[in-house]
Amino acid sequence: MKTSTSIAELQYRHGTLATGSRVVPEEVPIAFSYGGSTHAVMMATPADLDDFALGFSLAEGIISEPSDIVSIEAVMAGGGIDLQIILADATAEALTSRRRHMAGPVGCGLCGIESIEQAMRQVPSVEAADFCLTPVQIAEAVKLLGDGQYLNRETRAVHGAGFFVPGQGLVMLREDVGRHNALDKLSGAVIRAGYSGRQGAVVVTSRLSVEMVQKTAALKCPILIAVSAPTALAIRTADEAGMTLVGIARGDEFEIFTRPDRIISGVTAHVA
Repeated sequence: MKTSTSIAELQYRHGTLATGSRVVPEEVPIAFSYGGSTHAVMMATPADLDDFALGFSLAEGIISEPSDIVSIEAVMAGGGIDLQIILADATAEALTSRRRHMAGPVGCGLCGIESIEQAMRQVPSVEAADFCLTPVQIAEAVKLLGDGQYLNRETRAVHGAGFFVPGQGLVMLREDVGRHNALDKLSGAVIRAGYSGRQGAVVVTSRLSVEMVQKTAALKCPILIAVSAPTALAIRTADEAGMTLVGIARGDEFEIFTRPDRIISGVTAHVA
């Protein structure tokens, strides 16, 4: 399926209407089916589907290692795509047991969860990771993310998530209409390419909600950078996980909300 479409429109400019056109991103329902049973349906950009399946499965706690997935097949289903995912026997049995205890249907955002307690689950610790960045590298990561967003440059309507490795630049970038989807796709791409989350930093175009922290921690990445601001819960969750949270990263300016010790060199502190 194509990722964007050109549409006709009316443009209001300087007090007049004129005909024009605009490229807009495609958005389709994508189902995650495990062993023939649908677990969740996300509205997403129809691209990088193997990455999406792997990253989503990891972030939602369905798998713990890539080898827990035996195969992934994308099947057209009506106006959407059904990602038919086959799990290894032990993993499939664990998911079946989990489904038996589900209290009711679930929706998007935090998918496949059964309770408030699970939504507020403790994230994996990245406390021990010794990875660091300089202010110059943070600015470089944000610029490379913006420069590399081809679909967003075409449509101005999608989020981006990238994986920055010092000395290598932005080694992975994924885009989607949903910020969670972009990060899930990135996680899958990073793992499939053989990188460890501990080798780099995740940089995103969106605000930092708690789900973005949870997904970054699932990748075992110690630094999360965003061009927008975090929520209070995202800050508390990142602090508990030992993650460095950088927000409002624009140009050569940014704000550090947790674990500033990982941002090194060239910083003069002025604390009131």
